[in-house]
Amino acid sequence: MTSVPESMPFRWDLITPDQLGSLLDGTATPDLWFLDDLVACTGKVLARSRNGDLFFVGRSLDSMFDLLGGVFSGPSGVQRLYRLPLSFQRPGIGSGRRWRRRPLTPAEVAQGRRFLETVGLTPYALARRDRPAVLVDVVYEGETFTELFTLIRDWIEQEREPWSVVRRKLSFVGVTIRRKTSPNTERWHQHAAWTRTLPASAVANVSLDPGVWSYFGDHQVKLTRSLRPDLWTAAAEGPGRDERTRQALVEAAALVAYGRSPAGRQAVARAIGRDPALSQSWLRSLVTSLTTG
Repeated sequence: MTSVPESMPFRWDLITPDQLGSLLDGTATPDLWFLDDLVACTGKVLARSRNGDLFFVGRSLDSMFDLLGGVFSGPSGVQRLYRLPLSFQRPGIGSGRRWRRRPLTPAEVAQGRRFLETVGLTPYALARRDRPAVLVDVVYEGETFTELFTLIRDWIEQEREPWSVVRRKLSFVGVTIRRKTSPNTERWHQHAAWTRTLPASAVANVSLDPGVWSYFGDHQVKLTRSLRPDLWTAAAEGPGRDERTRQALVEAAALVAYGRSPAGRQAVARAIGRDPALSQSWLRSLVTSLTTG
């Protein structure tokens, strides 16, 4: 079994929450004002996942991870979920049009690969997967996906695993800000040349209400620290127990509970059913398992 890097931030297991103890005592009932939008977006992410296993990049979509953790905790648990809480935010070099993020150091690249190994995304494992590995994150300009793809692609080349095989095992689903559609609308992947090295179906977008997108990406209190490259090799901090973190924990636990409930599973099933991809047999089977499980 692959050991978890010591710098990986601790996050409570909310599916079997024995470790929570009295942490939730005295907290207020969470206001899940974003639930309908989250459920609709989650259904579309599942519909466009190519029947793959979902890897949630960073922390922005922790709420979707928690919701699906509840949904797939019972008999319908056919989808495997992983957290890959990496951030690539770091100081840049240059200025103006020449500005760019500084390159990752060799030590950071090595540690980044250890994080990938923890969730089974080594070149060897990718080449031998039965199901696609689907990387999911909120997307604005796609910088995180670009850096993550580069980290994986360079490793594949170094290990000499067949790219012609691995390219069919990787998918990216970006959760974007919902905007008015127009023939002139440009999408992040149109400016990312690496996306053209993958099958067309391997890069998909799902839009989300701007207010909810901003809440998840910019304002929501998270249960773990941001794991930027300068912290990839730093000692992990223990779990936060301050009032804001405790209230965020209540919100996360409520999402797991909703996903586990019949109402939650059926709501996600309905959201899947509204997507054109429902014509695929695996997706129809998933909807059936959610509504009858």
